[in-house]
Amino acid sequence: MRTNILPLFLFSAVIASVPLPAANKAIPIWPNGAPGPKNTTGAEKDTTTSKDGLIAGRPVIRLGNVGDPTITLYQPKDNNTGAAVVVFPGGGYRILAMDLEGTEVCQWLNSIGITGILLKYRVPEVKGQPPYAGPLQDAQRAMGIVREHAKEWRIDPQKIGVLGFSAGGNLGAEISNSFDKRTYEPIDKADRESCRPDFAILIYPAYLAVKNGEGEYRLAPELHVTANTPPTFLVQTEDDPVHVENSLYYYLALKNAKVPAEMHLYSTGGHGYGLRKTDKPVTGWPRLAEQWMRSLGMLQAD
Repeated sequence: MRTNILPLFLFSAVIASVPLPAANKAIPIWPNGAPGPKNTTGAEKDTTTSKDGLIAGRPVIRLGNVGDPTITLYQPKDNNTGAAVVVFPGGGYRILAMDLEGTEVCQWLNSIGITGILLKYRVPEVKGQPPYAGPLQDAQRAMGIVREHAKEWRIDPQKIGVLGFSAGGNLGAEISNSFDKRTYEPIDKADRESCRPDFAILIYPAYLAVKNGEGEYRLAPELHVTANTPPTFLVQTEDDPVHVENSLYYYLALKNAKVPAEMHLYSTGGHGYGLRKTDKPVTGWPRLAEQWMRSLGMLQAD
């Protein structure tokens, strides 16, 4: 893990003098279109219908047919800590829960002094490829772009983490263990930047554990956890239909690799709650995540 942090006096001068891009403007991440086979057959749209359930009494934007990935920068108005988090919404690699697990998350990050970068990655998955294949390319590319523009965007390049939900949690784990080499042909300077997250927050992550022939769980074989996997924060519930074993087996792999990790398990709460408050204690996880980021030195102390 890198420990040479940008000097505070230098970083303070950076954030005071460099202009930002237009607020909340989507930035295409691929100059000539995303690599690999095309994954969409129709126009990008919200696929939510009247039959879809509400979360905490409110609907959810379920964005589908995403073929042109973008990042959108959400900058805190006050108390910019220099930390940044690239946000990966979930949706089973079929859609993206863009408000519940995207824009609302960036607004919370801003409230605690963190720049949020919302990644709109490609969905649905391409047949014949791992479901994370295209999204991982998008995530690696996004991380490189953020590091390339860190000074311009008032970000400390060594305080850039990822936060993912459900399939986005899987994507967060994939990039946490697939950063030594790009999974696409490099294009420009952004692809020479490290795409390793400095920390990862995985909320009700999916696809981290699989069953073997005897029906017993094990870590997903493509996740090669090492001592260089970034510190990780995990949250899940025992009644999650995606299965709590995803967090359990990933945490065990982190522990065995001596990677700093923190896991919070709750008995009830289900799946797909985002940051929206319910009567379930699990929806208090943002406060714990903030404390954990402070413990890593990613945020200024109280």
